[in-house]
Amino acid sequence: MKKIGLIMGSAGDLPVVEGAIGILRDSGAPFEVRVLSAHRTPDELREFASGARENGFGVLIAAAGMAAHLAGAVAAVTTLPVIGIPVKSGPLDGTDALLSTVMMPSGIPVATVTVNGAKNAAILALEILAVSDAGIAAKLGKMREDASRAVLEKDAEIGKLSQK
Repeated sequence: MKKIGLIMGSAGDLPVVEGAIGILRDSGAPFEVRVLSAHRTPDELREFASGARENGFGVLIAAAGMAAHLAGAVAAVTTLPVIGIPVKSGPLDGTDALLSTVMMPSGIPVATVTVNGAKNAAILALEILAVSDAGIAAKLGKMREDASRAVLEKDAEIGKLSQK
């Protein structure tokens, strides 16, 4: 089974990234969490990302705020799928991170989720791996069924408030 790499640009991104960690733990898929900065540890980031395929990874997730160069720096040195999580921080409340993550040049794609969208990044990573892993596909199907059931239970509960 391929691993998912979850990289954050700073330990301060952990409160956002914990959403992805929870989804990945629940899925049972193997993953590795790292703190590597595109600006402060570029050599270590390049080494990790460029060797990710050989080290058993199937997809990489990169979370960063403000300049949010991390996902692009990762995508520049690997042909694995890269998912960017723009993190809300700084005076622009994540808009800068969103634009930095989504505005990639031709040939270096980064799939980008919403600002602070760590849960969706984890689910997208699992969907990518599920293309060739029936076990992950089954777990995703169960996650969807559980989410549907939870909504219908809330609907029934709140529906009791109706006056007919």
